[in-house]
Amino acid sequence: MPMNRVQFQAGLSMAEFIKRYGTEEQCEAALVASRWPHGFVCTCGCALASNFRREGRLYWQCTACRHQFSVTSGTVFESSKLGLARWFLAMHLLTQAKNNVSALELMRHLGVCYKTAWLVKHKLMEVMRQREDPRQLSARVEIDDAYLGGERTGGKVGRGSENKVPFMAAVQTTEDGQPVLICLSPRPFTKDSMLEFAAKSLALPLTLVSDGLGCFTAICGVGAVHDRTVTGGGKACVKLPQFRAINTVPGNLKTALSGTYHAFDFRKYAHRYLAEVQYRFNRRFDLSTILVRLVRAAATTKPRPVGVIRAAEPSR
Repeated sequence: MPMNRVQFQAGLSMAEFIKRYGTEEQCEAALVASRWPHGFVCTCGCALASNFRREGRLYWQCTACRHQFSVTSGTVFESSKLGLARWFLAMHLLTQAKNNVSALELMRHLGVCYKTAWLVKHKLMEVMRQREDPRQLSARVEIDDAYLGGERTGGKVGRGSENKVPFMAAVQTTEDGQPVLICLSPRPFTKDSMLEFAAKSLALPLTLVSDGLGCFTAICGVGAVHDRTVTGGGKACVKLPQFRAINTVPGNLKTALSGTYHAFDFRKYAHRYLAEVQYRFNRRFDLSTILVRLVRAAATTKPRPVGVIRAAEPSR
């Protein structure tokens, strides 16, 4: 069997990470460069400012409006008592792991309490969610309904279960069925929901490959070609070659979640857990740059206080 070059790529090793981002000063410089790649610019548009340090943190004061702010002001790192070096370590761990990293594991790596680790993880997952929110798939897209969670044993399983959280799984593939990009979206499986999903996450030209679930036919109204196969359920349907990618991705997702988390409120936070998987999958071809890209995303994401993070609905 030939080597999978995506899985065996070097990525960013821990030794190289420490060399680049091992100190507060290095992380601060990286954040400044990521936030203002062409030089400092105030929110008022002025590019002239004086700078100073207060309690070890770098601040700027705009010459025009006199506003003062630090490199973390207005970013997801704002108001955090945690040093940037630990934030960068958390981002490195979340982006380089093949599967997921739990808040409990982050707690041990960062040397913080569980509540802090949980908040750090959810803030970074929120950054990933917002970055992936405008993602659109086109060309050949396999699509299927999927289900996760379940607080009670027994009852109906899979489609129609009142004990599971439904989410849409869509995989853009090459013509020979190799997965390229994914989109995971928690939602009910109704025609209105499918039209909303199509308007937001799908783009023409589009060939939609699906099973016989009736709500998928609604997407044809946006001009897509619908390659529909009524499978009838059962184990035989998962072996159909036209559904290879859409059967593999959710299967790997469920394995990763069950192998990482002992318990989590998927019904409340599904949008973030799915976004974390989607963000990492869609950037898997170059693990050496994924940390830099996440730093940039975090630097351009507005502050998310704990009250917003704990809200059940996605924040805008």
